[in-house]
Amino acid sequence: MSDFISSGWSWYVVGIVVFGLVYCAFVLIGAANHKIVYDAQGNVDKTTGHIWDEDLRELNNPLPRWWLFLFIFTLVFAVGYLVLYPGLGNNKGTLNWSSKGQLEAEIAKAKVEEEKIYAAFRPAAVEDLARDPKALAIGERLFLNNCAACHGSDAKGSKGFPNVTDTDWLHGGSPEKISETLHAGRNGMMPPMAAAVGGPEEVRQVANYVLSLSGSGHNSILAELGKDKFKAACATCHGADGKGMQALGAPNLTDKIWLHGWGEEAIVRMINNGKVNVMPAQAGRLTEDQIKVLTAYVWGLSRPTQTAQAQ
Repeated sequence: MSDFISSGWSWYVVGIVVFGLVYCAFVLIGAANHKIVYDAQGNVDKTTGHIWDEDLRELNNPLPRWWLFLFIFTLVFAVGYLVLYPGLGNNKGTLNWSSKGQLEAEIAKAKVEEEKIYAAFRPAAVEDLARDPKALAIGERLFLNNCAACHGSDAKGSKGFPNVTDTDWLHGGSPEKISETLHAGRNGMMPPMAAAVGGPEEVRQVANYVLSLSGSGHNSILAELGKDKFKAACATCHGADGKGMQALGAPNLTDKIWLHGWGEEAIVRMINNGKVNVMPAQAGRLTEDQIKVLTAYVWGLSRPTQTAQAQ
């Protein structure tokens, strides 16, 4: 690691840059001092003296003055730049400028402007922000930047990622619960339950009973056989009626919303293998003000009638 922080590399860069500048100056001086050459007859020879194919000669005309001055200006500009800005190894330049410093200054300026915006939102309740067009516009951008990768740009989710535009909430859809989810994240876990249910046939029976709870197509005989097994092995989390428990994040099995797939095969797979789902905490990524505005936006997605009044 010391090879990368040694001052020797700085001097190496300085040497290359200075050599390049001096060499360019030398070439320009040589071009400015154009010598007139005479041939054997005393006439001005405008060629380099090189001859190809008996009569093909290379002219040696001087650079146009405007072109020469442009090169000189470029050289002077380069020297001035290296005096003012970084470029000569570890030298920071007389202006002490750095890209990192400029970025930090721009971020600080943006935070000042951001503070003015969020200061107006702080006194308002989440429900009121959900009816504020300005807050909703900011919340939408926050959602697209931080949430859409999993929940989709339309917030309707996909397999394994909840739809946040409906009213089916695993952990609760109140502003407080949404804020809690955003702050701390969620760790959802259903353990493999095949051993608790019985053998493969018993798993099929429970799967058909689960399908029957939502009125989905199922084998009624298998469902009836799986009813008691469900109550013995699954009701602790999902409830005896199958409507789930938000305190545990256990889904409601009586609706037609299936987060990880629908049908006997999908349910059998879930019982056999279990499932772990994680939503990462956003508290380290977003500020308190941003989480509040994002909470209002997400809360409003499942209440379009209320938020439509703000449009």
